[in-house]
Amino acid sequence: METAVIDGVTLYLSHPDELDIPVYERKGILDQILACWLNVDEKDLPLTPRLIGKPGVGKTTLAYLAAKKLNKSVYIFQATVDTRPEDLIVTPVISEDKKIRYMASPIVSAMIKGGVAIIDEANRMSEKSWASLAPLLDSRRYVESVVAGIKIKAHKEFRLCVTMNEDASTFELPEYIQSRLQPQIFIDFPEAEEERHILKTNLPWMDETTVNYIVDFLQTTHQYGEPYSVRDGVNIGRYVAKKLIFLNQTSPATQIAVLEVLKEAISLILGPQALVFFKEFIEKGRKVKKPTLFPLD
Repeated sequence: METAVIDGVTLYLSHPDELDIPVYERKGILDQILACWLNVDEKDLPLTPRLIGKPGVGKTTLAYLAAKKLNKSVYIFQATVDTRPEDLIVTPVISEDKKIRYMASPIVSAMIKGGVAIIDEANRMSEKSWASLAPLLDSRRYVESVVAGIKIKAHKEFRLCVTMNEDASTFELPEYIQSRLQPQIFIDFPEAEEERHILKTNLPWMDETTVNYIVDFLQTTHQYGEPYSVRDGVNIGRYVAKKLIFLNQTSPATQIAVLEVLKEAISLILGPQALVFFKEFIEKGRKVKKPTLFPLD
């Protein structure tokens, strides 16, 4: 493992994250994130944006993509309700030779290496954990490790971004933290054309008609404020493709209606309550007058 020595204390650094996932660029949001990370003067400091939105709209992926556009290493820290201050900074562990080894968190590793840290689902953390990051989020740009007894300053090129879900299982941010996490960038559900591109990027093997079915369904649910996201759409599409291939292997002489398998996928992935929207999207008859058969032979 890579190490860094600070005030005589050796820190073992986390490995950067590499996300091997297909990405559809939402340029407007990427431009906002990249603008936040600019320095316009030697005395200027980068902003720490808050990406806010429903689960599955692509907040973490977009932050990761923005960092990669700057050719920076990315370190992702997954926040939880039981995240402790030391989890965010330095954690002591016992090594194989029975000595204490100080493990730097992904955030501290990014600070030292001049990379980008993403705190994912950050509003799941308590105020006590946020307090340990307060000096990092203002002009001081450092954190203190009580465990290791050192102060760690951020590299000049270090950048930070946090993502926050809009759901009931999160904490309210303290005002002194909110003022440090600016600006707020709200990421809404994609428009139909964007959603179609995202699905096609993630499901390149899927035919155009089935992709359109999923987009129509998702767009119907968005109109009613349901939390079903494009991530759900990708999982629905993956199940549909797998089920159809499975049926082809077991019953090669038959044809299966895509809409029947799609209905099954929606029920299994989103729950039976989501079928009310499936029924409505079918009744609208935007693209489908009757089920289109998927040739399996």
